[in-house]
Amino acid sequence: MAGSDAARSVASGMRLGLGTGSTVAHFLEHLGARIAGGELSGVVGVPTSVRTERAARKLGIALATLEEIGTLDLTVDGADEVDPGLDLVKGLGGALLREKMVAQASVRMLVIVDDSKLVGRLGEIAPLPVEVVPFGHMSHVGWLRDLGAEPRVRDGGNGHPYRTDNGNVIIDCHFTGGIEDSAGLERRLGRRAGVVECGLFLGVATEAVVAGVGGVRRMKRG
Repeated sequence: MAGSDAARSVASGMRLGLGTGSTVAHFLEHLGARIAGGELSGVVGVPTSVRTERAARKLGIALATLEEIGTLDLTVDGADEVDPGLDLVKGLGGALLREKMVAQASVRMLVIVDDSKLVGRLGEIAPLPVEVVPFGHMSHVGWLRDLGAEPRVRDGGNGHPYRTDNGNVIIDCHFTGGIEDSAGLERRLGRRAGVVECGLFLGVATEAVVAGVGGVRRMKRG
């Protein structure tokens, strides 16, 4: 329902950021159907992961790179948590770096979620993914613990850490009771050598489509 609603926000000629995840997959299906049916033309998307790129190609959605497109009209993506101010935690799908780059290049960001993702404070339910370079990645664990997190290197199977499409490692950080100061934490993570990006998307989303038992509703920033 949320994916279908979000697809109706797309107009012909739009340059889109295409997010990653199970919810976005529904959006891509509806978008592809509108293009195939002749409702939309001239739509070009920038995928945020190899997974999304493959799905979009199968659905006949034209793709380009961020360098080729420049400014995007709209990014549609999912989220792992959404707070009342439309700040987000993202990254459980492992594409947080590319997702944030594409979102920051967009005039608008529309988030599609079900109502189980709504929280009073970020970090209440989902862990915060922190993407780090492989070199010395375990050196961050103690530092993250000192910040109040319960850090865990994401397992990729076969005894090796999970690797992102960028070849990096993700440390998932649980915060008991949620993150007290999201903006302050983002600044501290940004100053840490070896940390590439974190899953805090603050002040980025402009609107959310929220699906629940009662149907679909929209939330807007402010």
